[in-house]
Amino acid sequence: MTASPIVRAPRCAALTAAGVVTLLLCLAGLVPAGPASAGPASAGPASAGPASAGPASAAEGPLATAFTQAAAHGVPRDLLVALAYAETHLDGHGGRPSASGGYGVAHLVSNPTLHTLEEAAKLTGAPVASLKADDTANVAGAAAVLRARADALGLDAAARADSDRWYTAVARYGGASTPEVARLYADAVYDLLSAGFTARTPAGETITVAARPAHPDRGALANARDLGLPENNRTLAAAAVDYPGATWVAASSANYAVSDRPASDSIDRIVIHVTQGSYAGTISWFQNPAAQVSAHYVVRSSDGAITQMVREKDRAWHAGNSDYNHHSVGIEHEGYVDNASWFTDAMYRSSAALVRSIAARYGIPTDRSHIVGHSQVPGTDHTDPGPNWNWTTYMQYVTGGGGTGNPYTPEQVCGDGYSVIDSAGLGTAGTVYLLYNSGNGYNCVVTLKKTSLGTPTATTAYLEVQGKSRVTDSGNFGYYAGPVRAAAADKCVKWGGKAGSNTYDSPFEHCG
Repeated sequence: MTASPIVRAPRCAALTAAGVVTLLLCLAGLVPAGPASAGPASAGPASAGPASAGPASAAEGPLATAFTQAAAHGVPRDLLVALAYAETHLDGHGGRPSASGGYGVAHLVSNPTLHTLEEAAKLTGAPVASLKADDTANVAGAAAVLRARADALGLDAAARADSDRWYTAVARYGGASTPEVARLYADAVYDLLSAGFTARTPAGETITVAARPAHPDRGALANARDLGLPENNRTLAAAAVDYPGATWVAASSANYAVSDRPASDSIDRIVIHVTQGSYAGTISWFQNPAAQVSAHYVVRSSDGAITQMVREKDRAWHAGNSDYNHHSVGIEHEGYVDNASWFTDAMYRSSAALVRSIAARYGIPTDRSHIVGHSQVPGTDHTDPGPNWNWTTYMQYVTGGGGTGNPYTPEQVCGDGYSVIDSAGLGTAGTVYLLYNSGNGYNCVVTLKKTSLGTPTATTAYLEVQGKSRVTDSGNFGYYAGPVRAAAADKCVKWGGKAGSNTYDSPFEHCG
């Protein structure tokens, strides 16, 4: 499993004040035998965390046990599981690196600008080869790095016991180069904590994180642009993106070539990629000038959200073939080629809608001769999108065989905690929805289009709380108007919207 032998010592060397994680690795047989001085120089005072995580449940498998043991380093178990799931879906990929140089289930990174792998080796004393390929070592290494981030932020024992206080430490673990992407990274982890999940590892082990209220302390990142809220990005995106509904985050100018396509070079094909990494991690990597790689678009697994990073007129460096880079648009999809759990229906539908838009604008035939996988590019050594990518379903969506629906849902547009409580059809042009969030007492209204998807057309959504002024979102939108939110606990509301020539106006209703 590892590139160098693991020494299983009959007993562990005495702990220094820095040795909590080293103890865990030693007990697991993953630290070479030797004097305590061979261990890390500092991993935080041993007294700062519990001396023992306590025995793992008898029902736990080896990876679940590794996460439980990591709690001995003062890192909340479920937080660490959520971070690892956001990064890899708990798949260590046999020690093979991600596109950005990340290893193992917790994605310890070694690249020109981020060195959490080497940091973990220093903090734990574990061999780099073990940290890359052994799940227990990798999880303990991630716990050590996270704890180091918490210590640097001055989190005491009481703060460390509260998962919500780890937000900035989680954001720093991801190594993003901009505040908005750091927030995107940490939000993905806390969204998983809030919703809860059950994951099945490649080895067949099942690991569960129970849903819980999450109110992360974002600190300075609270002021960063929230890339997860479409309304926060609409104005900026409208000036930059080629595809309505995409969020604009610019790649480093060192990772693509400015051009004037299609005047300079025709655009006649679309290349489908898989990121070999997470959504936020890929966006961050394309912002890193050391990457020397980019794509025009990145699509998220969970909900099909799209970020554009290179204008279509410019040449992204995505294909590994100069001719293809000159004449194609590259679309990256979050995930790994050997793990089918990343390839969701939401991703397929959203990506297919994007492909239809690109194909229509440049006259590209929607067939497999012009919509190709990276593996089909001449001269490439890449295998993506790989055998788990369902080309049949995807191309059906691209050509209109089931993929012509709006890629957004009202819950997605309004955000976490909102549920539909009413709706009204707007002919064939769309539907207006009323949602409610029982957690904060807010209503939300959104109008989703059904026709002219991706083409900006007049669309409106409004919400009026009785006794207060009406709030309206109206304009030429590609997919939806809204979200319009207002506090309405114990109040009657009037709501409605318009798509095309069809309008709906409710009376005051849903009182209380």
